[in-house]
Amino acid sequence: MNDDEENHADPVSAPLLMTVVLRAACPDDYGFARGIYYETMRWLIECLFGWDEARQDAKFAEQFKLDEVRIITVDGRDAGWLQTPTLQRQGIGTEVMKRLLVEARSERKAVTLAVVKINPARCFFERHGFRMTREDEYKIYMTLV
Repeated sequence: MNDDEENHADPVSAPLLMTVVLRAACPDDYGFARGIYYETMRWLIECLFGWDEARQDAKFAEQFKLDEVRIITVDGRDAGWLQTPTLQRQGIGTEVMKRLLVEARSERKAVTLAVVKINPARCFFERHGFRMTREDEYKIYMTLV
């Protein structure tokens, strides 16, 4: 992706006349994305490992790679890099997934992910063509087939 492409936000039309845009993340998005990560993943982490704020801060910092993160906006409002629960089940994730899969195909990139076994998002990924390639004690690793 060149600099012009990275700075250009691509709109995606979602159901219910919402405008969904993927934009490149900037350093100011770190706290926003971390807050959403904690909001959406804390229950899983607590269930599996117990919550250790310092450990989670370190893990999030490791995962948040600015050049790889896109911020999802809905009708001009940041929705996150993971969607907040209030914006789920409205077709936004499906539209974002479609956009990312088209982009990956055009760039001939493999699409892989890991999802915690008890995370209901696994069904979402399976509906979009992902299949398990391996698993460990806590996660299922998937690739697009």
